[in-house]
Amino acid sequence: MSEATNNFYLEGFKTFFKIGLFTLGGGYAMIPVIEAEVVDKNKWVSKEDFLDILAVAQSCPGVLAINMSVFIGYRLKKLRGALCTCVGTALPSFIIILAIAMFFHEFKDNKVIAAIFRGIRPAVVALIAVPTFKLGKSAKITFTNCWIPIACALAIWMLGVSPILIVLLAGIGGFVYGQYIKPTE
Repeated sequence: MSEATNNFYLEGFKTFFKIGLFTLGGGYAMIPVIEAEVVDKNKWVSKEDFLDILAVAQSCPGVLAINMSVFIGYRLKKLRGALCTCVGTALPSFIIILAIAMFFHEFKDNKVIAAIFRGIRPAVVALIAVPTFKLGKSAKITFTNCWIPIACALAIWMLGVSPILIVLLAGIGGFVYGQYIKPTE
């Protein structure tokens, strides 16, 4: 293996380990951090490829950040790259959860810890909201088509429609629109 190949494995692992370690709020809160590292800083993928990877990662079962790390690692260095980036993303959470599980009984009734978690909740909502609006802007959601994500969210929330059904219908709708409705350029 060449130096550049070995370098990616280490850099990919370190980058995704850092993302996994320092990002609170789950996969959606990680999106801007992953984008900053992968697109802006390291230039491993283009902005357009990143949006495609994000769309596919959201459509696949599993944790969003893990899915994205696997797709990015695989795109760059196939199976070994995917393994490095995936382990880098998952390892921090595994270590933290293991440590919490080992010591949970000592602080589960601590009022300070409970207050800290109550304070973190609104921040996590903001961490999820910001990438949502950025993704909407990148996906060219405007006032004329904003009804689509709003209707989907309401259908899931108020009517209990399965998100899987929404994704399938959106895929079919996109195909029909692209093949039969959208004017050819």
